[in-house]
Amino acid sequence: MALLATARPSLRRARLAVFGLFLLAGTAIGTWTARIPAIKEDLALSDGRLSLALLGVAAGAITGMLIIGRLVDRYGSDRVMIPAAIAQGAVLVLPALAPDLPVLALTLFLFGVVNGTLDVSMNANAVTVERAYGRPIMSAFHAVFSVGGFAGAALGGLFAHAEAGPTATFAVAGAIILVVAVLSARWALRDTPDPREPQSAAAAAIQQEATPQEVTSEEAAPQEAASDRRTAAPRRRLPQGAFFLGVLAFCGLIGEGASADWSSVYLHDDLGSSPGFAAAAFAAFSIMMTAGRFAGDRLAARLGPVALVRGCGLLGAVGLAVNLVIGTPVAGVIGFALFGAGLSCVIPQVFSAAGHRDPAQSGRALATVASLGYTGFLAGPVIIGALAELVTLPRALFVPALLTLLVALAAPAVRPVRTGGTTSAAPAQANVS
Repeated sequence: MALLATARPSLRRARLAVFGLFLLAGTAIGTWTARIPAIKEDLALSDGRLSLALLGVAAGAITGMLIIGRLVDRYGSDRVMIPAAIAQGAVLVLPALAPDLPVLALTLFLFGVVNGTLDVSMNANAVTVERAYGRPIMSAFHAVFSVGGFAGAALGGLFAHAEAGPTATFAVAGAIILVVAVLSARWALRDTPDPREPQSAAAAAIQQEATPQEVTSEEAAPQEAASDRRTAAPRRRLPQGAFFLGVLAFCGLIGEGASADWSSVYLHDDLGSSPGFAAAAFAAFSIMMTAGRFAGDRLAARLGPVALVRGCGLLGAVGLAVNLVIGTPVAGVIGFALFGAGLSCVIPQVFSAAGHRDPAQSGRALATVASLGYTGFLAGPVIIGALAELVTLPRALFVPALLTLLVALAAPAVRPVRTGGTTSAAPAQANVS
């Protein structure tokens, strides 16, 4: 009982810290996206030249994701995510100061590196906090990221309406991000790895305090020998199933990317709706995705991750496919709303499963999943656009529906791995709330 009395406030603060990081990451992306037209106008960029600059964000994000996994595993997620969160506010301002295209591309590459680094490290810390809670809490973190995106876009829109320049917009947003990052740093859960154990020091400390044991000298010797072997020969392979989980993230985020770029085009060009009503398709998708993520943790606790991903995948696939078959504007909005609800819980559960596979390598696993998923998000619009040229846009949009169905069929991949009679996502301190 003493443990619960002291652990609850600490874990709640740690959870709030992760909420803060997801919020600021979403805010940075939303603010930047809202002011892209102003950046384009200030530098007199054509669509093609702007697209070259935007490649810097993608290249930087994937670079950051691929590099940072090992550092998270070696030094702990908190030692990586806090500097990245603080840097996020600073690098957001740099694109507004770029005098030409090459400098803009360089600043966006740096922005992408910081964002990719923060993405992997904050998800790793979220997994650590979830492990300490002993129940699903990952979906709410991703929901808050979406809220941050809306907030950043709204902030950028307000500054654009006031005819303020991108520099003022990003400076204000950067200051807000810096404040949130500093506050989150005070409460973040420290998880510096213990080289003697294949789990984080934070998890080990909680577990040791929850289940104290006396170790005799006879028992200590073989344990120390095993620890020496682990230290001398660290595991180099990815945790079990991490790459396949990355493939599922790729499939899910193809749907998100395709919805962002093609849902309104589909309603306007193929179904003949007005521009305003066409925009409602992606709005419905985004709203339902956010709502689904806020409900996702309770659903995961009640149904289990496998049933949740299977059900969400079926809902998303059927919703989008039926919309395409009916082919009316109203069905289009409803279909993309169901598609958003279906995809809502997929990525959080995939990230959670990857992080729990092996606590000692959660950084590498999450880096793999995040980089593959982000590649899918970038590739989705391109794939759909290329197929639309060949078979029409409505038929091309069946591809995300089929990939979401594949995710539903592959749902057992998110089942927690059983180790020593317990599951990797159900630690001894599961009664902490």
